Amino acid sequence: RFSVFPLFFLALLLGFASLLWLQLSCSGEGPPPPAAPEDEPSWGPHRLALLVPFRERFEELLTFVPYMHRFLSRKRIRHHIFVLNQVDHFRFNRASLINVGFLESGNDTDYIAMHDVDLLPLNEQLDYSFPEAGPFHVASPELHPLYHYKTYVGGILLLTKQHYEMCNGMSNRFWGWGREDDEFYRRIKGAGLQVRRPSGITTGYETFQHLHDPAWRKRDQKRIAAQKQEQFKVDREGGLNNVRYRIESRTALNVAGAPCTVLNILLDCDTSETPWCTFG
Repeated sequence: RFSVFPLFFLALLLGFASLLWLQLSCSGEGPPPPAAPEDEPSWGPHRLALLVPFRERFEELLTFVPYMHRFLSRKRIRHHIFVLNQVDHFRFNRASLINVGFLESGNDTDYIAMHDVDLLPLNEQLDYSFPEAGPFHVASPELHPLYHYKTYVGGILLLTKQHYEMCNGMSNRFWGWGREDDEFYRRIKGAGLQVRRPSGITTGYETFQHLHDPAWRKRDQKRIAAQKQEQFKVDREGGLNNVRYRIESRTALNVAGAPCTVLNILLDCDTSETPWCTFG
């Protein structure tokens, strides 16, 4: 006798396989990026540490990590993405997180990108290669969708590790949002370095996608007591040499096929020096 159950099971299996194929083919992910074998000369000798200061913006991170991994892989840029997750109870300190990322990025990387999690490069002509001639500001004022003043160096900035050390990194005195990039610009000039920017990019303010939605995610722009005056000063003592922190955990993650390392970072604050590090 012929039973319908094997036939039904076979049809069910074929249907599941078809649905799986349809999902993969329509996902929009495209083929995986090319691998970067150590003996592949087209990838070049340098390796980028992509330093991403972060706190709580997970929806942006889920977009950022796979997007940047594919973008850099298409350009054959050897890279490692470090998500610098601030997990203490102090106000957000982007500069200190970048200092920590620099110190924890290891000896297998020789240059860094200070990279906002909410800024995606859309133009394939943008250069993320080794900035031997000096700091290279990818998100230049002529291209950034929001910030257009000539001394702006935020968003995306590339430096060799040697040049970052010449600046003693970034100041650790900037708690809350803003101004740390402006102070770092003065450090760059004080170190005798010249900021370079992209040329020949014709996409203007459409060069980047800005993921941040200020309507529901407010920036911490509060200025407390002496912070109003301190934010315009150059910190001539602090930086890489005195950033205080502890790594709570280091976790290797894979986000939609893109590898990254998440550093859970506990920053420390001397409230006698910078009382504005707390929310009180």
